[in-house]
This record gives sequence, structure tokens and C-alpha cells, in this order.
Amino acid sequence: MEQGKLGEKVSTQKVKALNKLLEATTSLEELFTFLIEQQLGQIAFSTSLGQEDQVITHHIGTNKLPISVFTLDTGRLFQETYDVLASTQQKFKLPIEVYTPNHQAVAELVTTKGPNSFYESVENRKECCTVRKIEPLKRALKGKDVWITGLRQGQSQNRADLAFFEYDEAFDIIKFNPLLHWSLDDVITYLNQFKVPQNSLHKKGFVSIGCAPCTRAIAPDEDIRAGRWWWETSKKECGLHITKS
Repeated sequence: MEQGKLGEKVSTQKVKALNKLLEATTSLEELFTFLIEQQLGQIAFSTSLGQEDQVITHHIGTNKLPISVFTLDTGRLFQETYDVLASTQQKFKLPIEVYTPNHQAVAELVTTKGPNSFYESVENRKECCTVRKIEPLKRALKGKDVWITGLRQGQSQNRADLAFFEYDEAFDIIKFNPLLHWSLDDVITYLNQFKVPQNSLHKKGFVSIGCAPCTRAIAPDEDIRAGRWWWETSKKECGLHITKS
């Protein structure tokens, strides 16, 4: 299957059919077996090296699945995130392709608006996310037919209506969310059981970890996305995972 050839209508029908077949399927092994058996084309997994994504990386790496793995290095990540990348590569001997922003676009943004323009408005913050995340992601997904993510329904209200398969209009690709019904406790239990590398910031109150200037620790009673773009009151999304279908 070549990305962009089916069109939105056919792709939407396809994901509905796939989700119907998965109504009674729950285990990670069954989900990935089903995915591969469908022969949907080139499959890629994007990891932010967060806890959910580390579960998926462990499953792909230990089972040597025919799935390419990539990550986005925005240039403003925590050192602890780079440490997780290094330990993950070492543990699983898994080639994780790193995509970085276009250096000219970053230079122009910082030159014209300064290094901290994202604090000034939602529009500026989204512009920074576009330069550092969206454009590299488009390159990473080019030619791919399925995009695997670590999204869970319980992560935010904005993700409560997710299904196992989604058609992502913004990137014109089928998205697969195998951890859809997992809780955060499920994720942590899995990581501890299999001794999967984790970001040390998780023990300091950081749950959802992005760029260093845009992430803070959260209090025990706060929503897990409260630490992302903490100065905003928006839906706390950068544009990577907004499904328009």
C-alpha cells in the first residue's frame, strides 16, 4: 500500500473494518500479530522514549518485528531523555533512526523571534512545534503506510475517543494505537517486570515528557498532561496526534 493512494474515504472505511475485527482482541502480542498479518504496507513506530513508547519498543525489539523505529530530536530535549535513548539502543540492539529539525528553519525562528518565543503565545508555541516536530515527522513518515503510537485513551480527554486504528488526515496515514486501553499502572508494571529502560525524570514527578523548556513535574492530583506547556490552558497538543477524521 502506498501512502496517499487510497484517499480519505477509502482509508476511513479501512480503519473501521480493522477496528471491527479487533473488538475482542486485547493482548499486545495478538494486536501486533493482527497488524502484521493484514499486510498493510510499510510500518513505522515513532517513539518519544516515554513510558508507553518504551513498552512498544520492548515488544518490537524482543520479538524482532519487521517494523522501523524512529524518534524526533527537537534539539531541546532533557539530557535524561538522551540517556534513555542510549540505554535503549544498547539493550535492544535496535536501530532507532533519529530525525532532527531543518537547521535553517530553526535558525530563522530563533533569529527572528528569539529562543523562548513559545512562551509568548499559543500561536508562537505551535510554530515552534511545527519547526521542531511536525516537519521532521512528515519526513519520517514519508512512504510509510502505518504509524504506530503509544497513545492511550486515559492520557487526556482529547484522546478519550481513540480507536485501535485511526485514519490521520493530517499525515494521510493509518495510525495504530496498541496501548489504547492500558492504564498508566499497566504501563509501569510492564516496564518494571521486563526491566525496560525508563527516564529518571519519571521518579521526580514528570509523567509526560517533551522538550525541557516546555515540561514540568506535576503534583499527585494533577492531570498527567498538566506538565506539558504548563503556562497554557489549551488541549495540550502539539499537532502530532490530532486526528481529523
